[in-house]
Amino acid sequence: MSSSRPRPRFVLASGSPRRLALLAQIGVEPDSVLPSEIDETPRRGESPRALAQRLASEKATTSAALALKVPELVPCLTLAADTVVCVGRRMLPKCEILDEAEACLRLLSGRAHRVYTGLALATPGGGLRRRLVETRVRFKRLSREEIEAYLGSGEWRGKAGGYAIQGLAGAFIVRLVGSYSNVVGLPLAEAAALLAGEGYYPHRQWVANLLK
Repeated sequence: MSSSRPRPRFVLASGSPRRLALLAQIGVEPDSVLPSEIDETPRRGESPRALAQRLASEKATTSAALALKVPELVPCLTLAADTVVCVGRRMLPKCEILDEAEACLRLLSGRAHRVYTGLALATPGGGLRRRLVETRVRFKRLSREEIEAYLGSGEWRGKAGGYAIQGLAGAFIVRLVGSYSNVVGLPLAEAAALLAGEGYYPHRQWVANLLK
């Protein structure tokens, strides 16, 4: 896309406060947030990698269709992400009840696991650009008291794998290989690269903010 053309509108296909905060960290503010409601049930035999990529793609296309109904958002880029935490091929849930979170923490204790985030960017021309990012994380061995204290914090609610690396659970991490922001929920370098490839350059906004 030519740099002489106006910057396209940017829509985020997620209402996640963590993803909004991560984008704000690199100076990106969506023009609109249009969460997409899709069935996130894994297909039979579907791998964690394939699930993350498929759900991101479905979220992007669904949200982009919603954006087309809003004249002030056309044309726009629509970014979606889906994060999956797994031990081997076993995918861990987004924990909503205490028993789920406790089971996840006991499984992760003293072990390595992987975090996959699928990224999908729907373009104004109907295209779909995709990336998949993998991070390897190892937990220290957790004591019963640590598990009970973390469960008591409530920080695990709604978190894939039952923990938030950017919060109290940072004390559990002994090794991380790959993107830290990927584990939080949105790999920033890869997201910025996808946007830049379609003419939306985050770093240009940094300069514009300085000139205000």
